[in-house]
Amino acid sequence: MFRIHRFATALLCLSMGTGYAATKPVQPGKTLTAPVTRPKPSATPKAAPVPDSQLEKDIRARFAKSKISTHKFQVHVQGGVATIEGQTDVLQHKGTATRLAKSAGAIKVVNHIAVSQSAKDKAAKNLESGRRRAQVKRSETTARSAKRSS
Repeated sequence: MFRIHRFATALLCLSMGTGYAATKPVQPGKTLTAPVTRPKPSATPKAAPVPDSQLEKDIRARFAKSKISTHKFQVHVQGGVATIEGQTDVLQHKGTATRLAKSAGAIKVVNHIAVSQSAKDKAAKNLESGRRRAQVKRSETTARSAKRSS
């Protein structure tokens, strides 16, 4: 009986692709289970690397389609890392350039865009004057609308 059981287990393990039964006998009343190894899922699927020249063209095309096209930023890509240089009079364009380069496929973005002093002063003045209408929280608007309805 033990021999038949061992033979059946060996066939089962060989059909599963493991040589476990051939090396260890199965004790009566116990079953063999092969350890399950599953590949770990990666957080983000790896895309095929884009050549630096193509990535540079893609970033320049995205700049040309956006509002920052008037600034004529210089873009250089080496090893998937995009370096952006230039000057701007609008503080938000620096962040926009970084986002556009990242969305084009750059691994990392080194942003050397210089923001003019007048743009920095304008941003500081806007912060001092408080929130603009587009930045008002809903909780603040409900208090004002309650006063109007009274």
